[in-house]
Amino acid sequence: MFLYEKEAGFIQDREDLISVLRMRFGDIHPRIIMDIYELNELDTLERLILVAANAPSFAVFLEELAEGTESFRIVGDQFNPIEAMLEGDGSSGQKK
Repeated sequence: MFLYEKEAGFIQDREDLISVLRMRFGDIHPRIIMDIYELNELDTLERLILVAANAPSFAVFLEELAEGTESFRIVGDQFNPIEAMLEGDGSSGQKK
């Protein structure tokens, strides 16, 4: 793979990540976009795309973004978007 093809792939992954974040959470602060564009590891970008799609809140995404390359798994109750929806469904407040 040529260098320009690799860089084009990174640009596309960064744009995909930003698009998922905007679809899920609305406007994104320019500083967060700059942080995303500073990422240079494909594995990290791919993990963050999955995090953006599954995190129940923007705060959870920001925690994972701060992890950088140190994190490699997406596990735990904080990645259960169904649980978050059930908690906010307007029912009696009890989990189903």
